Amino acid sequence: MSSYPVYGRIDGPLVIIGFGSIGRGTLPLIERHFEYDARALVVIDPDPARHTFLAQRGIRHLQVALTPDNFREVLGSVLEPGRGFCVNLSVDTSSRDLMRFCREIGVPYIDTVTEPWPGFYFDDERPNAMRTNHALRESIRADARARPGGSTAVSCCGANPGMVSWLVKEALLVLARDLGRPVAAPGTRSDWAALMQSLGVKGVHVAERDTQVSHRDRRLGTFVNTWSVEGFLAEGFQPAELGWGTHERRLPAGAHHQETGCRAAIWLDRPGADTRVRSWCPTPGPQFGFLITHNEAISIADYFTLGDPAAPAFRPTCHYAYHPCDDAVLSLHETLGAGHLPLAQHILDENEITSGIDELGVLLYGHARNALWYGSRLSISEARDLAPFQNATGLQVTSAVLAGMVWALENPGAGIVEADEMDHARCLAVQRPYLGAIEAHYTDWTPLANRPGPFGAVPDPDDPWQFANVIAP
Repeated sequence: MSSYPVYGRIDGPLVIIGFGSIGRGTLPLIERHFEYDARALVVIDPDPARHTFLAQRGIRHLQVALTPDNFREVLGSVLEPGRGFCVNLSVDTSSRDLMRFCREIGVPYIDTVTEPWPGFYFDDERPNAMRTNHALRESIRADARARPGGSTAVSCCGANPGMVSWLVKEALLVLARDLGRPVAAPGTRSDWAALMQSLGVKGVHVAERDTQVSHRDRRLGTFVNTWSVEGFLAEGFQPAELGWGTHERRLPAGAHHQETGCRAAIWLDRPGADTRVRSWCPTPGPQFGFLITHNEAISIADYFTLGDPAAPAFRPTCHYAYHPCDDAVLSLHETLGAGHLPLAQHILDENEITSGIDELGVLLYGHARNALWYGSRLSISEARDLAPFQNATGLQVTSAVLAGMVWALENPGAGIVEADEMDHARCLAVQRPYLGAIEAHYTDWTPLANRPGPFGAVPDPDDPWQFANVIAP
C-alpha cells in the first residue's frame, strides 16, 4: 500500500496538455495522490519524442498541436461534460481559450501561466503595453467578472506565479509573530492588505537563486536552462514589468502606467531579460536578478491594495528578481548579444545535474526588521529522493500544480481563481513535503549596500527601498 496521501478521485477523462519537463514531472505526483482510471489519462503534445515514454507507461498520446482552429474539436474528443480534469502545462496555446472551453463544458482546469497563441511574445507590431502580463492577466480577470462562479479554473498556479503568493501570506504571519503581534490568518482580501500595511511592509521581491550545475559543458549556441527554454525566452522578451507601490516617489526612466484594469502595474521600455535589479537570497546574499515579468508581480500588488485602485491608500511594490542557473545566464547573454533566438536548446534533467539548489522565496522589505526572506530551499539531491523526473526547479512547480488540483477538487464551483485567492495554508500543506526546507531569514541588507566604488550618486539615499535604488542602470 502506498504511503502517499490520496487527495481524491478524478472521475472521467484526465487530460494533460503539454508534456515538457513540467508535464513529465507532474505525472508521478498525479499518479501518487489521485485515484483515477488510467485508461482515461490522455496527453496532448505535438512532439514525437514524447511518444516512447508515454507508450511504455500505457498512456494515450495525441500527437497534435492545439491551434485556434482545432482546439475545440480536439479537446471535445477527449473531455466529457461535467467530468474529469484538464491540466494545461503547454506553451503556444491560449490559456484563456482553453479555460473558456473547459468552463463551458463544466470541466475543472488548471494552468501555470496565462499563455497566448503563438506570435504574441515576439510581435513587433503589437504595442508594448499590450505585450505585458498585465494585458494577459486582464483578459482572464475580465472573464472572471463576466462569468462568475461555474466550474473551478485555477489560473497561474506553478511555483511563481502560484506558490509564492501562498508564501507571502505565511511570511506575513511569521513577521507579525516576530514583531510581537501574532495574529490569526485574516479571512478577507482587505484584511490581508490591512495586515501588510500595518506591519510596515513596503514591497515584495520574488527572490530566486538557482545554483544547479551540470557535468556537461554548455555548447556555444545552445540555450541551457533548468526549465522551459521557450517559456523563459518568451517572458524574458516581454517588457520588464512590476507592481507599483504607494511608497514609491518617482517612476524609473522609460516607465509607463497601465491605464485600464487593476491599475496595479507599470511597464518599462526594455525587455525583462535585459533589466537587472538588486535583491537578496540566503545562499549568495546580495545579488543581481533579472526583472522578468510575471503574473504574480501584478496579482500580489493587486491583491494587497487598499482603497481606490486608481488612487490607492496602500499598495506594495512587487516584482520578480530572478538569477537562473549559471548556464542560463551565459545563454541569455549570448542570445541578447547575438540579437536572435538560439539555434538549439537544452533542459537540464535530474540525471545530469551534479549539485546545487533552487531557493525561491519572497523578500518582504521596509518593515521594522528591514527585510525577511521566506521560502523553499530545495537541492537536486532532495528532489531526486522526493519524486522522479524533475530537478529542484521543476519540483517546486509540479508540487504547486498538485496543490492547485487538490484545491480545485475540494472547491468545485469556485469559478476562475488565482493563487492569491486560494487557501494558502491548505495549498502549502499539500505542497510542503516536496519543497525541502521552508526557511525564514532576516537580513540587514538594503539596495544601498554593496555598491562597487564611487561610480555616481545613490538615486535616493533617504529611503533605501525606493525602486530607484533597486533597479540597476
